[in-house]
This record gives sequence, C-alpha cells and structure tokens, in this order.
Amino acid sequence: MISQFFVLSQRGDNIVFRDYRGDIQKGSAEIFFRKVKFWKEDGKEEAPPVFNLDGVNYIHVKVVGLLFVATTRNNLPPSLVLELLQRVARVIKDYLGVLSEESLRKNFVLVYELLDEVIDFGYVQTTSTELLKSYIFNEPIVVDAGRLPSLGPASLFMQGTTRMPGTAVTKSVVAHEPGGRKREEIFVDVIEKISVTFSASGYILTSEIDGTIQMKSYLSGNPEIRLAFNDDLTIGRGGRSIYDYSGSSGSGAVILDDCNFHESVHLDSFDVDRTLSLVPPDGEFPVMNYRITQEFKPPFRINTLIEESGNYKAEVILKIRAEFPSSVTANAIVIEMPLPTYTARVNFELEPGAVGQRTDFKESNKRLEWSLKKIVGESEHTLRVKLTFPQELHGNIIKEAGPVSMTFTIPMYNPSRLQVKFSF
Repeated sequence: MISQFFVLSQRGDNIVFRDYRGDIQKGSAEIFFRKVKFWKEDGKEEAPPVFNLDGVNYIHVKVVGLLFVATTRNNLPPSLVLELLQRVARVIKDYLGVLSEESLRKNFVLVYELLDEVIDFGYVQTTSTELLKSYIFNEPIVVDAGRLPSLGPASLFMQGTTRMPGTAVTKSVVAHEPGGRKREEIFVDVIEKISVTFSASGYILTSEIDGTIQMKSYLSGNPEIRLAFNDDLTIGRGGRSIYDYSGSSGSGAVILDDCNFHESVHLDSFDVDRTLSLVPPDGEFPVMNYRITQEFKPPFRINTLIEESGNYKAEVILKIRAEFPSSVTANAIVIEMPLPTYTARVNFELEPGAVGQRTDFKESNKRLEWSLKKIVGESEHTLRVKLTFPQELHGNIIKEAGPVSMTFTIPMYNPSRLQVKFSF
C-alpha cells in the first residue's frame, strides 16, 4: 500500500497531492524535491527511482518532465509501485489527451476524481481506462497540444505512409469532436529501445532490443480488429542472425527471443498466419512486448582514439557514423564519456561547418558531453577533445577514460524489422 501520491513540476511546484493514510509527515513533497534536486550520493548527479530517507520510501518516475511520486513506510516491491505510477500517468493522459503541467492544472477536478477511483486508502483498485469510464463524470478541458513540446518517439504514429504528429493522438478518450461526433480512429506504433556494448576495438559484445507495440483506440462499439505481422516472424532462439539487416523495409527473418501480449489479445490464428485479434479497450495500451538478444546491426558505430601528447596532455578523438539509410534522421543525440578524475582543463574542437552541435565538460563528475540536434543516415561526425592534467601522467589513461555511452531517438526506424503490415 502507498501512503501518498503527488505530481511535481520541474520547478518543484506541487500540482497534485493526495494523502491516503496520514502516516507520513507534512512537507514530504518539498523534502523529496530538495533531495532529488541536490542529489550527490554514490558519486551520481541523478537520484535513483527508489530511495529511503528518514524511514520513508520515495518511489518516482519522470514522465514528460513531470515527477510522479509515491511514498510509503512499508516494504513494497519497487517494481510494483513503479508500474503503478506509469499506469496512473497513462490513465490521466488518456482522459486529458495531453499530459502536461497546464493540462493537470486546468483539469485538477477530473484528476482528483480519477485518483479517488484508482487508489483507495493506498490500495490499487483499477487502472483500466475503460472500466473507469463508468465512474468518471467530469469532462476534460481541452488544452492546445500544438504549443507543447514533443513527447518523444511514443508520440509518433503512422497513418498509411504518412507520419502523424503527436497532436493526432492527444485527444481525450471521452471527448467528442465539435458537433458531438466521435473520431473512429486507431493508432499503432512500434517502439524499440536498444542496448549495445562495443569492445575497444569496435566489436559487438552484447546487443539487446526491448520493444513494444503501442495502440491507442478511438473506436466506438468495441469492434474486433486484427493485426498482421511479418510472415517470417519466429519466436524462440534458432541460432540465426539478422545482421544482414539493410533498412526498415529489408528482407530476412524476424526472430524474437520471447514476447507477451495484452490480456485482450486472442492468439487463435497467430501460429498459422501471424495475426492477432483483439477488442481494443479505450485509451493507450501495449498490445505486445518483446525482446531480442540475437545479433543485429546497430544504428551507430562509435570509434574512440586516445593518445598521450606529452606528460601533461592527451587527446581524445570521437567519431560517430550513422549506419541507417540516408532517408532516415536521428534526433536528440547525446554522447557521454567519463574522463580521468585528475583532468584539469578540457578544450573541444568540432569539425568545420558543424551545425546544431554542443559540447560541455561536467566538472563535478569529470564527464564530457557531446550533443547533436540531428544526424542524417550514412553520415559521419568527429569531435576532438584536448585534455590538460595538473600533474605528470603515471597511470594508463586508456583504462581510466570511458566507457562511451549514447542516447538517441530515431523516428520511423526499428532495427528488429518487426512490422505491423495491416490492420482490419
């Protein structure tokens, strides 16, 4: 059971607060935000999703810049509470259409009504958007989604061959179009998170894809729909490699290590023709989650060269190459690399004509950061970094620097090549 639930803005403003049990002191939201904002423990600048302070367990997730937090004095499974916070955020987004500070403030009556039905005295009752419709009577106040920042890859959906903006799926599931009409639409998105580890020589050590097929339904009457996947989809290890991948429309088998489906999915004909049938509930939900650990072609290659240029200096060369087709563009790329703890000064040298790139040296944790606004497929970018040390080098700088980490978003691209071919 949880004791409190609250939502904080990036400034620490308390937007939503509900105390279910009264066993935690007042001001817990302020205590939590101060601790998270000035977190310096374990040599990290970012607080973990779960931590204990003065006998109170604080569990939080960050969703589109908002902090969803639960507190408890009980020893609850952290994964259970983290999943609850994600589902509460999803339910609120389903009803408001847009999840933002403005939409929460304008619809605080509806939000509190939802929280009272989802959680009772700290115990979870239901997180089903469809079941809640029988108990929720307030109408949402519509917020213009066009003025809001992008919500990331999950806000990009397909309609035919046209990419739909995030505003196409930022309508409330209970709101109607002008004139009382309801949109008869359904959106499907394939979202994949990849994790690849390279050796110092550039070889792949580990590779993994965690994927999900998200669906958001605006259909009335609860009709049954069918989703068809690749004909050559295989579930279970077969010793095959998909390293010959050449693009989102390439050929070759799609092999999943394992997968699970939403409770509304029927698998009667899945083994025969790779189709799913389901009656989609209202709101946004994952149709299918899957995992791939077999070898695949990563979207980027990163090469790092470290050379000593004297007793007090060294040079780091970072080169990144996009391995995906030139018709695809990656966004919001951030490359980080820890440097030796005794680094005193850092000078960056970008390639000539570089646009949309930014470099920074985090003095507190001796980490360099290279940000690129976008990278077009089949292109290369290079960064030179000159390091200065206050004392003569005695250790092995190659062992003390790294490893290099990278985050990015690539719309309209999935390394697994899993496709939703059609729905009907």
